[in-house]
Amino acid sequence: MTQTTSLEGGAAPSDRAFAARRNVALVMLFIVGTINFVDRQLLSVLVEPIRAEMDFSDTQFGLLTGLAFALFYAIMGIPVAMIADRWNRVKLIGIACIVWSGFTAACGLATNFWQLALMRFGVGAGESGGTAPSLSVIADYYPPARRPMAIGIFTLNGPFGVFVGAAFGGWAATTIGWRNAFILMGVVGILIAPILIWLVREPPRGQMDTNKPVDEALPFLQTLSIFWQRPSLRLLMIGSGLSAFVSYGMLNWIPAFLIRTQGMPLSALATWFAPAAGITFGIGILGGGWLVSRRAQISPRAYGTIPALATIVIVPTFVAALLANSWQMSLALMLVPMAACTVYVAPALALVQNLTPPRSRATAAAVLMLMFNIIGLGLGPLFVGVISDMLKPVHGDDSLRWALMAIMPFTLVAGFAQFMMTRYLDKDFAG
Repeated sequence: MTQTTSLEGGAAPSDRAFAARRNVALVMLFIVGTINFVDRQLLSVLVEPIRAEMDFSDTQFGLLTGLAFALFYAIMGIPVAMIADRWNRVKLIGIACIVWSGFTAACGLATNFWQLALMRFGVGAGESGGTAPSLSVIADYYPPARRPMAIGIFTLNGPFGVFVGAAFGGWAATTIGWRNAFILMGVVGILIAPILIWLVREPPRGQMDTNKPVDEALPFLQTLSIFWQRPSLRLLMIGSGLSAFVSYGMLNWIPAFLIRTQGMPLSALATWFAPAAGITFGIGILGGGWLVSRRAQISPRAYGTIPALATIVIVPTFVAALLANSWQMSLALMLVPMAACTVYVAPALALVQNLTPPRSRATAAAVLMLMFNIIGLGLGPLFVGVISDMLKPVHGDDSLRWALMAIMPFTLVAGFAQFMMTRYLDKDFAG
């Protein structure tokens, strides 16, 4: 059974109590999601002092920020999402927050590369219980037409987490040290998790959909078959996976590029990069969700055209930023590509929620995030690190500039897949 949801559908309690519960849920899920992203971003921000102490290569750093985290995130993502489709999602998110925060704190105790990698495995496994169940909860609090915007607000935890992580990491590196930074962030997450469980009420599944909800959660293979049956979801997997490859490759390496290649002082990371990244990523995610929410009321093709246009814009603007001759000019020119590289996120997540049955939404979101994390987070930063190490004997510190340039062809392929997806969206929403 592959029920879909009409864009106009959605009837649920509209009283003030329900509105208050919905707002509290969105705020708390946003806070927990922010902690999730701060824990991810902290390692990227603190890479230079950690690298100086542990003496590891760019390839090893690419493994730590990418594959070491993403592998366990992806391995655990599907079974955890299947539990979310069958059990209390809010409690699951709270437990997951405690797990990943504990491993984040343990990162501060690592004394070598392999210990740090092991702790990152734990962080990835714990964070697999965060986003997919949260998206399922949000889908049961908001009607289909409002989901891109609601999910856009929720996924602002990414840019806000980048901002907090960069600002906090830059301050911590010179004030309390990188080890205490990890420990402190871990403690914060452990304290927030019980508050989430206490404040957020588990919503009835499918309450915002006009179609009859599925009585039981679908088996994994049946959920996976939805992606095969619908051409738009197949192309979404390709376009979103490659977009994530590009955006994570950029996000995880821009701080190191600005510091190592362009000569940005570490203190300037908190002053200039943190707000620039937080604001631009926020504009991209929220803007993508807002634009698609408006345009999809006219045509569902907006789920493909808007991300595709944003993806194509990345190429000339990011290349110009990489070729600039100062960190100030590089950062200024990066504002546009840093915003554009996140536009695809909210529309992609919302499209999956709208084209899958209520009792399989967490699992379906986890399938999409498998592409985000294996292709994007797992391979994007690693690809840049490997290319940088290969070019270092010839180009020295400039090798990172050309390694980042090497991800641009993937951007063009991502945009093409997103444009191709528009050919099937009318039919898939109608069916």
